[in-house]
Amino acid sequence: MSTSNNSAPEELLDHTVEEVSVPAAASEATATEDKAVLETEAETVPKAASKVKTKSAPVSETQAEESFPAVEAPAEKVEEPGKADVAPKSDASSEDAPEVAESVDFSDEEAALAAESSDDLDLGAESEEGDEESAGTPASELDLASKNKSQLVELFAELLATKPVQTLRRDAEAIKVAFYKLHRTEVEAARKAYIESGGDPEGFQIPADVAETRLKELIGEYRRKRDEFLATIETHREENLKAKLEIIEELKALVSAGETMGQTFNTFRELQQKWREVGPVPQAAVKDLWETYNHHVENFYSYIKINKELRDLDLKKNYEAKLALCEEAEALLLEPSIVTAFHRLQKLHDQWREVGPVAAEHKEAVWERFREASGRINRQHQSYFDSIKEEQKKNLDLKSELCEQVEALSKEPFTSRKEWNKASDKLLEIQKVWKTIGFAPKKNNTRVYERFRAACDAFFDAKRRYYNQLKGEMDLNLAAKNEICEAAEALAASDDWKATSDALIALQKKWKDIGPVPRRYSDAVWKRFRAACDAFFERKNAHFSGVEGNYKENLDKKRALLAAAEARGTEGLTFEDIKEFQRQWGEVGFVPIKQKEAIAKQYKDIVDRMFSAIRGGEQQRSMEKFRGRVASLKGAGAGATGRLRHERERLYNKVKQLESDIATLENNIGFFGHSKNAEAMIADVREKIVRAKAEMAATIEKINLIDADNNE
Repeated sequence: MSTSNNSAPEELLDHTVEEVSVPAAASEATATEDKAVLETEAETVPKAASKVKTKSAPVSETQAEESFPAVEAPAEKVEEPGKADVAPKSDASSEDAPEVAESVDFSDEEAALAAESSDDLDLGAESEEGDEESAGTPASELDLASKNKSQLVELFAELLATKPVQTLRRDAEAIKVAFYKLHRTEVEAARKAYIESGGDPEGFQIPADVAETRLKELIGEYRRKRDEFLATIETHREENLKAKLEIIEELKALVSAGETMGQTFNTFRELQQKWREVGPVPQAAVKDLWETYNHHVENFYSYIKINKELRDLDLKKNYEAKLALCEEAEALLLEPSIVTAFHRLQKLHDQWREVGPVAAEHKEAVWERFREASGRINRQHQSYFDSIKEEQKKNLDLKSELCEQVEALSKEPFTSRKEWNKASDKLLEIQKVWKTIGFAPKKNNTRVYERFRAACDAFFDAKRRYYNQLKGEMDLNLAAKNEICEAAEALAASDDWKATSDALIALQKKWKDIGPVPRRYSDAVWKRFRAACDAFFERKNAHFSGVEGNYKENLDKKRALLAAAEARGTEGLTFEDIKEFQRQWGEVGFVPIKQKEAIAKQYKDIVDRMFSAIRGGEQQRSMEKFRGRVASLKGAGAGATGRLRHERERLYNKVKQLESDIATLENNIGFFGHSKNAEAMIADVREKIVRAKAEMAATIEKINLIDADNNE
């Protein structure tokens, strides 16, 4: 049918937004969500609340790489006893495996890069007509992780043979990346075996892979079928254009036809239905074609002698149909996904254009209502993608800054294992930060990753060369450590607690200063030295066990403080009250080690409650709105329980993701501190964290609200 507002609906339909491109392997949520993370409220408690020491399990030599805890002399205050008092440095983390910092998983990025490395693997440019993503099977439903390379190739062949080619792009991308993730793992294993067997790293050649050859053939077949499909689209559109022009000619003929009223009107209805059934036409002809069709429909209503009652009934039906479309467009303003709302709006515009004219008195009002809702959705859509583009530009700046840091690190002339280990740890943290940053603009994303990877490779190549030069020193280091073991064993039976403690501390420091030993001896020599130290300190701890009485008194004092705080409650509580409570707690000494963790947890819980009590409830207005939404879902009848469960799962996953990201960003924010744009970058990251905290608290409260309603 027609619309009575000429080309106005087409103007809205043409209001499109430049969509931001993201790598094909990324989902919409991954590409667009803010990379902000948040802290738990416990982290905002003043530092005095977290000073209670905790006993760790005995550490291995690897874990104790950087430092020894001091062993205090018995003449002074005796620290809580435990074998952790001696924790010499490990050789295992540094002697034969210098790439300990290469533990950040970049396999997905490497697989995606490998999958785009050849023209044989190109799926072709994305096309709205040629890629019907909604019709494809979501990659998560294909269970790609459980399949080997041959099974992935077989799956691709099956999909290509049984599904329309225009629905396969998303599946093809996912299969390609999954294949090259496995392929790269196999190549790296073969390279490692080749080098370990004495081969020259430069002479390694990637072995032929039958599965890869078959995959490339299938991708070629996919491109051929897709090209054929795209070629048929234009042909069909030209045919549709001819068919619609014929319908217009038939409409023109109706006005001058000498048929009876009923027959003419039935013919008109048949032509309208026929118009709706004809498919799309070439884009260049859409506007003129529609205006011509609309003109002749209006002529039919305006000039032919139609029964007034029949005409009014038709106008009323059109009016009701357009009101329904207005309501649907307004409902889209509440759709959580802006992209989904935008695409659904386009379908509503298509339906609007098929509805005929309405009575003159309703014409402007109903159109203004529909246009207003459409305009708001279009503005949201534009703003949404503008924000994505801006976020990706910021991500590019952050990633470029990290590239500069790694490049500077790879050029440093480190001269000791300690320096290399420290630099490796720093690079590992940089890599962790990289993983928390979202995509850069598509044209820059691969290039900035290749720059980052090249800088990391340069660093580890230099580190590998350094460690290759150290192998001659390892036997001398082993002899020196055996001498230290003999000295420690000679001191193990001594009763001179102070002098022997000092002597063992000196041996520990000497041990730390000695370089690595051959790996096959590392664990044994470490255990020998550790056993000698443990033998002395266990005897020393038994001797000074009498100090436990003081610890029990301290435990009673801390319990009294906790009881007083519980009795005090939180009414009228101020920050000064909390600081005074923390000060009193800090003045009390150590407690028995068995009760230490429990008493510390009670203290932390009380302090957390204190701070929570005096923080404002800034989320009240948002929660009221969410309560209304939950109530609406509960009253929606069939399926309400499932929708509530889906909403809770979505909120819970959001909290887990934010919790996972916060620690890394907080720990590594200092990496942006030495660039000319440091202040702006740090401010941007901190702003994300602040926003994320508020979002975290609100999300948890929403989960609790859903749980409370489900338990009613």
